[in-house]
Amino acid sequence: MKIVKKFLALILMFALCMTIASGCRKKDDESSYDTATGEPIEITHWYWADTQQYSAKMQDIVKEFNQTNGKNIKVTAEEYPWDGGGYSETLFTAAMGGGGPDTASWKLTSTPLFVANNLLAVLDSYINGWKDKDDIDENLYQVMRDAGGSDNIYVMPWNTQVLYVYYRPSMFKDAGVSVPKTYQEFLEACRKLTRDTNGDGKVDVYGFGMRGAKGGQEPWGSFIYARGGDFSDFTTDKAVAGMQDFINLFKNGYVPPTAPTDGFNEIIANFKSGKTAMTIHHIGSSVGMVETLGDDVDAFPFPSGESQWTSMGDTENVIFEACDNKDAAFEWVAYLATGKGQEEWCKATGNVPVSKRVQAMPEFQNNKFMKVSIEGAPSAGIFPILDTTTEWINTIWPNTVAAALAGQKTAAAAMQDLQRGLYGG
Repeated sequence: MKIVKKFLALILMFALCMTIASGCRKKDDESSYDTATGEPIEITHWYWADTQQYSAKMQDIVKEFNQTNGKNIKVTAEEYPWDGGGYSETLFTAAMGGGGPDTASWKLTSTPLFVANNLLAVLDSYINGWKDKDDIDENLYQVMRDAGGSDNIYVMPWNTQVLYVYYRPSMFKDAGVSVPKTYQEFLEACRKLTRDTNGDGKVDVYGFGMRGAKGGQEPWGSFIYARGGDFSDFTTDKAVAGMQDFINLFKNGYVPPTAPTDGFNEIIANFKSGKTAMTIHHIGSSVGMVETLGDDVDAFPFPSGESQWTSMGDTENVIFEACDNKDAAFEWVAYLATGKGQEEWCKATGNVPVSKRVQAMPEFQNNKFMKVSIEGAPSAGIFPILDTTTEWINTIWPNTVAAALAGQKTAAAAMQDLQRGLYGG
C-alpha cells in the first residue's frame, strides 16, 4: 500500500510540474501538504491505554486533531494492550517486518533497540524548526538524547511522572520540623520525625519510608546526586557518600526495620497508616493519599545538595523511519506535545504536562501535587538504558542494597558491585 501511494504521489507531482508554468519547485511560503486532490494524508498511530476512559479520550483527541489541523491530515489511532511491556515487543516485531504504524506511543527504555535497528526517525530538524520548541524544557530534550545514546533526538516528549517527597504536615508540626529546603535539612528531618509518640519506649513513627525492594533505585538515586555523585560512576567518593547516607538512615533506625524488603505497596501503606512521616512517589498516588488522609498530606521536591536529581517516569511518542509522510506525522506528535492534545490527555490522566504553557494553566497550578511535580521536572531524569539495566534493576540493585543495609557490605563495596553489574568490568 505504501509503495502504491508513493507511486501515485510521483505521478501527481509530475502532472503538476508539466501544467504549472513556473515549474514544480516549492516556494518558501508554500505548504508541504497537498490538499488539491482532496485525498487525506493518512497517519496510523499505535497507543496503549490504562483504562477505558483513557482510550476514549485518545479517540476524542484524534477526532479533534483530524477536524482542526487544516492540512488534510487524518490520524487513525489503534489501541494495543501494554501487556507488561509486551506492547513494545509487538511494535518491534511489526516494524522489523516492514509493517507497523507511522507513529506510536512510547517508553524511553525501548529506544536503544529501535535506534540500533534504524527504525526511528531523527527528529532534530523538525524540532529545531518548530515554533513551540522552547515550550518544552531543554532538560527534557536532553533526556530524550540520553535515551537514544547519541546527540540526536528520536523521541518526542508527551507526558511524565516526577518523583517527589510526600509528607504529613501534622507530624511535621508536632515534631517542630519545617519543610526541608536542602538535602542536609532533609536528613535532619528524617531524624527528628522518628519518634515514640505513645510513650511506651518504642519508636512508632519513622521519619522516612525507604523502598529497599525492586523499584527503590529511583528514590535512592536522589541521595547519590545530592552528594554530588551521578550514574556514570558509582565508585566515586561522592557517590559512595550518598550510599552511606542511605545506609545510615536504616542503621540509625530512621526508617522501618522492614525497609530492605519494602516495595511500593509497603511504603504507601506505611505512610497512609501513620507509620512513616515521609515517603517518595509520584502524583499517581495522590488521589489515594487524599482519600485516606484528607488535608494531612502534602509534598515537596527532593531537596538539592551538591546536585539535584529525581526519577522521571515517561510516556512519549515516536515517528518511524518507514513513515512516508513525516511532516504530517510531526504535526500529530507536536499536537500531543504542546497543542490541545497535550491539555486534554494530561487533564484526563493526571500526568505531568511537558508543555510550559499547559503547566501554567490553572487546572495544573491549583493542584499542589501537580505543582510540585512541575517544580521538580527540570531536575528529573532516567537511569542509563543498557543491555544490563533490567537485570540491574530487578536483581542486582535490591540484593546489593539489602546486603549493605544488613551490614554485610560497606558502602564502597556495594557501589563497586553496582558499578560492575551495570557497566561490567
